[in-house]
Amino acid sequence: MAKKNSKTKNNDNTIARNKRASHEYHLEERFEAGLELQGWEVKSLRAGKANIADSYIFLKNGEAWLLNATFPPLIAASSHVVCDPLRYRKLLLKRRELDNLVGKVERQGYSIIPISLYWKTAWVKISFALAKGKQEHDKRADVKDREWKVQKERMMKHDTRK
Repeated sequence: MAKKNSKTKNNDNTIARNKRASHEYHLEERFEAGLELQGWEVKSLRAGKANIADSYIFLKNGEAWLLNATFPPLIAASSHVVCDPLRYRKLLLKRRELDNLVGKVERQGYSIIPISLYWKTAWVKISFALAKGKQEHDKRADVKDREWKVQKERMMKHDTRK
């Protein structure tokens, strides 16, 4: 009996990641929200073209907005549509979540930093976190801890105790 040839499906639904977020900030509480997008933006995201590395989220008039996220338009996009790759994009959150975010940002001095952009079934979702900026000595301590873990694993791997 022969094996069935099954097509390998890519299970990674991530469109874009902000890799610098955990290096630059202490990420505390994480949230998930939908994005209000235009048609050309969805097509661009399906092609995997997005950058959220320098983006951030701000709150204005009881709404959350994503700024500086770049979704470059496709070359084959329609010519009658005006494509602005850096436009403000509204986040779709419940009122209770928005009130919670407003309270923490205004009273406790948090920033809201996007972490990743991904597909959840047919919807585009963004994962973001309440964060506080790291100082230079915090970053050095994180690098030192990371290097120590790698070194410790190497020592355990090459340990020849029997």
